[in-house]
Amino acid sequence: MRILRVAQHLYPDTKGGGQYHVHAMSRDQAAMAHDVTVLTTRTDPSLPRVEETHGYTVLRVDPGVSVIGNDVSPAVARFLWHADVDDFDVIHAHSHLYVATNLAALKARLGDVPLAITNHGLYSQSAPERVFRWYLKTLGRWTFNQADVVFCYTDVDKERVRDLGVSSRIEVVANGIDTERFTPEGPESDLIDAEGPVVLFVGRFTDGKRPWLAVEAFDEVLSEYPDAELYLCGKGGLREDLEAQVSELGIEESVTFLGHVPYDEMPKVYRSGDVLVLPSRAEGVPRTVLEAMASGVPVVMSELEQVAPVVGEGGVTVSDGDIAGFAEGIGTVLDGIDAKPRERVVGSLDWSDTAKRTTTVLEGL
Repeated sequence: MRILRVAQHLYPDTKGGGQYHVHAMSRDQAAMAHDVTVLTTRTDPSLPRVEETHGYTVLRVDPGVSVIGNDVSPAVARFLWHADVDDFDVIHAHSHLYVATNLAALKARLGDVPLAITNHGLYSQSAPERVFRWYLKTLGRWTFNQADVVFCYTDVDKERVRDLGVSSRIEVVANGIDTERFTPEGPESDLIDAEGPVVLFVGRFTDGKRPWLAVEAFDEVLSEYPDAELYLCGKGGLREDLEAQVSELGIEESVTFLGHVPYDEMPKVYRSGDVLVLPSRAEGVPRTVLEAMASGVPVVMSELEQVAPVVGEGGVTVSDGDIAGFAEGIGTVLDGIDAKPRERVVGSLDWSDTAKRTTTVLEGL
């Protein structure tokens, strides 16, 4: 099968759960002897335009103009316009939130190559929610409706997409992870040097992830656990604001910014933690949560309807934006909640199943 994968960004050019998903899916489908090409935009001029890596081909094109973190690339449009059934058997686009996927939908409307779209989360982490409510009722819905199949991570997300008025076929394929890589057994990270409990935040420093809520909640946790430490893994435009917040709260000695942590180091980081906190206002099914749970680390996160059933007894979910609730949730975990995070993941959210099931659906197109 000849697969054209369309994604605005790709790991390791840029970091993030969606980017890694695209990379891992392409790598594993190539290992299944499929011919995979990833069409993406070039984030760094020094990166090669065409590259063979992990068995698949990366084609990087000019990003064009960026609008609210979204590349509007004429080069993507040109490539899709000329792609046809003589070149590819199927197009697989990732996230309806990107112009690249809108263009893939236009190609499906005008052309003859089947289209699949993976929904990595309905709302953007960087744009105002009201903007995307409008978008989902207009261009977003139209984009979904051009697909021969839409992949959703959960049944709840499937119903949310249906509620938008999307009539395309929807397949629920869980966003699995490598449960042999992320496991409680193994060495801990040298990056973390703490005597007391370790609270982790892993994610981009963006409005949607709301890392400042993690800092505020942690400040309250210190009253009960004065030797606790918060480690923030990630980078983004809010870094300086977060550092200023930590300084104003006077908790510099208890907070460490690790910056971007290499993916190979993350299993060790999770093993070094006691709890992962993620106060996002919107998510798909975040890989960080699944990775932490597979590593035996309970999570405290926003009570998002599509994620809460996945967390289950693997941690605590908190009402959206409730700082006191997050502090209480972290305290509950540190007090020794009878959480079973790894049991929630192993056997039901394994990445190999995700890759195989996705591939089977694509072959059916």
